[in-house]
Amino acid sequence: MALAATTGRIEPLTDTPATSSANPAPGESWGERLRRYEPWLRLLAKLEIDSRFQGKFSASDAVQQTLLEAWQNWDRFRGQDEAQRRAWLRQILTHQLAKLVRHFAGTQKRDMAREIPLEASLAQSSLRLDQLLAADQSTPSAQAVAQEQALQLARVLEQLPDDYRQVIVLRNLEDLSHDEIAARMNRSVGAVRMLWVRALAALREKMLAS
Repeated sequence: MALAATTGRIEPLTDTPATSSANPAPGESWGERLRRYEPWLRLLAKLEIDSRFQGKFSASDAVQQTLLEAWQNWDRFRGQDEAQRRAWLRQILTHQLAKLVRHFAGTQKRDMAREIPLEASLAQSSLRLDQLLAADQSTPSAQAVAQEQALQLARVLEQLPDDYRQVIVLRNLEDLSHDEIAARMNRSVGAVRMLWVRALAALREKMLAS
């Protein structure tokens, strides 16, 4: 990967086709294949919980229930490609997060008015994560690479130091300004800018090594 310095995105060095994330690699079970989505789902869930629900419950429960439901219904998926598979997983995650919200609110009534914006918010977070990859997605092979690298990117973000991960999430995924991030992290604007640059460099290095 190469860093697109002017945009803060990670750019692939090659568009060699990757194995579709919807199918297991040789010697890999369906369970192992599904687990590859776990960091990506956890990142999306945590973004919603932290920004919309003030961290009042853990992302882990929603993600584990999402994986379980996906495993039980894997053969019912009728999509044609990996983008549709990820949209399907996001929909399951939406329902699981909504269940947690209802439990926290003390009601079992399903509130579709809440779930629809939640699903849209998850889709927007997923898009912003994809946009960290400055890939040419004009061909099917390039799209397959980008889909796989989005899962890889979520895994790598989890491995970064907390302040690096936080500044990337706030800047690139929550789309906050440097001023807003400075207030959130209790740092100067200049310090936030430098932290963001160092964090992107660390992300690039780990993406290259993974």
